[in-house]
Amino acid sequence: MYKVDGNDKVADTHEETLQETEALEKPLNDESIAESGIHCEGHTKGATADVPSLAPTKDYEEEKPKKLCGYLYKQGMKGPLKAWKYRFFCYDDRKCHLLYYRMASDVCALGSIDLHAATFHFSMEAEEGIFEIKTPTKPYSLKAINNHAKMYWLQQLQQKRWEYCNNASKIHTGIMSSDVPDSKDDLHSADDDFFPPVKTPTEVVGITVASMPAPQESTSLQNISLKHPWKEIQNTVRNICSSKPTQTISRSIFHFEEAEQATEVEISAKQIGKMSPSLNFARKARKLNGGSNHENVSNGKRNNLQLQIQAVTEELKSQKDLVKLLHRALESAQEEKRACTEYLSAPEEKDRLELIRHKVRQIEDLTQRLETLEQEKQDLEQYVRFKDFHIGELKEHVQLLMEKNSAKQEVIMKQSEQLLSQTEKNIGIETLQEQYRKIDSLMDDVNAYKTQNQFLNSEIHQVTQLWRNTAEKETALLMKCSYLEAKNCQIESKYLIVLRKLQEALPYLDAEYCEVIKRLIEDALQSDIKSPLQSSTVPFRAVSEYDDYGFMIIPEYEVEHLKLLAKIQALEIRSNKLLTHDVVDKPMRMKWNSIGVLFHSTELKTLVRCGIPSEHRKRVWKWLTSQRMRIIDNHYQDLLRKCESAQHPAFQQIELDIHRTLTNNKHFNSPNSEFIQKLRRVLFALSWQNPTIGYCQGLNRLAAVALLVLEDEESAFYCLVDIVENIMPAEYYSNNLSGSQVDQRVFKDFLSEKLPRLTAHFQQHKIDLALITFNWFLVVFVDSLVSDILLRVWDAFLYEGTKVIFRYALAIFKYNEEEILKLNNETEIYQYLSFFTKTICDGRKLMNIAFNEMNPFPMRLVKNRRAAHMEKFKAELAELENLKQEYVKSKEELRSTENDMGVSDDEDDTSTFAT
Repeated sequence: MYKVDGNDKVADTHEETLQETEALEKPLNDESIAESGIHCEGHTKGATADVPSLAPTKDYEEEKPKKLCGYLYKQGMKGPLKAWKYRFFCYDDRKCHLLYYRMASDVCALGSIDLHAATFHFSMEAEEGIFEIKTPTKPYSLKAINNHAKMYWLQQLQQKRWEYCNNASKIHTGIMSSDVPDSKDDLHSADDDFFPPVKTPTEVVGITVASMPAPQESTSLQNISLKHPWKEIQNTVRNICSSKPTQTISRSIFHFEEAEQATEVEISAKQIGKMSPSLNFARKARKLNGGSNHENVSNGKRNNLQLQIQAVTEELKSQKDLVKLLHRALESAQEEKRACTEYLSAPEEKDRLELIRHKVRQIEDLTQRLETLEQEKQDLEQYVRFKDFHIGELKEHVQLLMEKNSAKQEVIMKQSEQLLSQTEKNIGIETLQEQYRKIDSLMDDVNAYKTQNQFLNSEIHQVTQLWRNTAEKETALLMKCSYLEAKNCQIESKYLIVLRKLQEALPYLDAEYCEVIKRLIEDALQSDIKSPLQSSTVPFRAVSEYDDYGFMIIPEYEVEHLKLLAKIQALEIRSNKLLTHDVVDKPMRMKWNSIGVLFHSTELKTLVRCGIPSEHRKRVWKWLTSQRMRIIDNHYQDLLRKCESAQHPAFQQIELDIHRTLTNNKHFNSPNSEFIQKLRRVLFALSWQNPTIGYCQGLNRLAAVALLVLEDEESAFYCLVDIVENIMPAEYYSNNLSGSQVDQRVFKDFLSEKLPRLTAHFQQHKIDLALITFNWFLVVFVDSLVSDILLRVWDAFLYEGTKVIFRYALAIFKYNEEEILKLNNETEIYQYLSFFTKTICDGRKLMNIAFNEMNPFPMRLVKNRRAAHMEKFKAELAELENLKQEYVKSKEELRSTENDMGVSDDEDDTSTFAT
């Protein structure tokens, strides 16, 4: 920028002018000053009469919430003595209570209505203004002066209840108010569709009503509360004392303090005085007013002041536009002066010519732009003419429609007059008027019912939303209680583990300590796992003695250390269920609920491995059985009839095993149980279904599990047949159990590959694992694992086959590998292996080991190894058979040699007896 004498001075003068203009604009355009009724010096007199409007600015009014208060009629005692008492009601937002007083100046409330759990209602048949507040303890009947006030009170009470419940839930859940939308906005956005906002009846509701003198009805003798005489005496004494100017006592909560009002006026006047010297009239107005109260301000003067403010504002706006125009003119003059200065300061003619050419080019550009704008202007004018023409056509069309409408109206009026004249001939004028009055009354009723319907819809919507919030809060509390209960179970389980360790060390402790430990163990065994919840009011599902399928949660053992172990196991299972119920079980159950038609897929296999929910297990097991079995109608009934007509050789063994089946299940612990009868029929039918097997020990437990899940004995029969004939290898339940023995050899191979340290440990101490694992394979872990884990194993077993047994058997040893490696005695190892499956409580961990951590093997590998070991096993059987035949042959030869020798009759009898 080129510097020229006088140029900077002009620019500085222009900037100062703009700053002064902005300084004048800012205070006068401020919203708070416009609201407070401030005017220029010419209107000082009007401002003096309306000083109270200076005190509260708009921002201050927005920060200070409106008080919900006013006079209502409250129905007193019920029965023949019931009466309406005139009471002053005020809402307490801290407790969500509606307090009521005899007068607004009272300090002690006569009573309160708890609104946070209340519902609101009004009846169309009731008198005008009556509505009802129903709390859990009792209903309250209130009456407003008209229906408008009634609807306002109902809407405001709804809003207050919503705000309180929302804020309470935010405080409880620890949500910051800045992260959550305002509850008031949520309420309006949700309820405006149902119940539009009701205009505030300022003449009967609000702070102004509280500051007015008490009405005659509230001071009458009939309005005195006989139920609260002491509070009436207190309020009367306080009111008498407050009327004396010399005493300073507590005032009503609705009373306005003049000192505070004067202070606010003074502060506001000082702030305004700082804005502009012309606005110092506020202090003069406050002095002239002398602390007058708000009630003495005239509405006419206030309106006059507002009109004056509006006029001054418009004048200021025009002055502002003038300043902007002058500013633009000044800028153009400065630009022209700058160009002249550049031209004069150019040292050569070439430079001046270049400047002139530049200006010429600028002029040409501006000329082109002007032409373009002119063309656009012409186009717009043409478009406007076209629109005007179109509007004219539309107006003509509208005029024609209006004429048609008026003609139709005339026809209607004529026909109505004719109808009326005919009607008057038939019925009298009084009857017609009565009909009109009835129609008007019905229309009023329709409008009233519409209003009631809108309010009830709003109330239903809000109460439903509050119920949902409460349900979510309750769910969160239940989850927290479940977590705390799970932690408590874990602590108690650790305590029992410590007692069990001390029990093992009893032989090495003093007699005094032994007695204390034994007493602690007795107390722990006698305490019930469900006792902490019996005295609780929390709606938890009670901890039963049996699970869903009738298995005992805490099995009854005779040995002390096994009793402790059973209780530790029950506590661990309870803890795992509580911790995984909401995080794992609920989402899994939702996935199962979404499955309609069942078909083999990777997703279904994954879900089955995680465990089928009890409500879906029956359906899935039946589907799996039907995939491999051809179910013949009446086949099972035919087998039962065959059982009745003929007795199978295995019947006696079945009768012996039936009463030894699942002794820890309540459905099989009674000889007369329905499940015992079903089990007998299923086993009898199987003996005729497969005569080559007939019956084998262990089939009773397989059939019992199928009965517990499927319930129907025919379905259980086909499930058992599916296991014996399709899932398990051939000769698994034959006389020599060759298939089961081969699987033991295959399992030893897998164990040596997957768990070499454990295999070496067993070989070192000469442990024969077949003594432990043979029963696992024969009955698929029945009576070995806890019921919850057992049924998960069966889910995967029925879906995938026998490879699941190998995987879970390996996972069981992996689960307890470190504990087994700590044992260095053959007896201790056998003793631990006899019950260590009962210590497994975390089914999900075991499942993860079986299908993920152990580097799972395919079914093809299992079949190949079975075939190899079966050949070896058959070769061994053949060799054994040869040895047996040789032995029998040698025995016969020995007998023939003895017969050839001469022996006495006595010796012959003796040898025969010995044989």
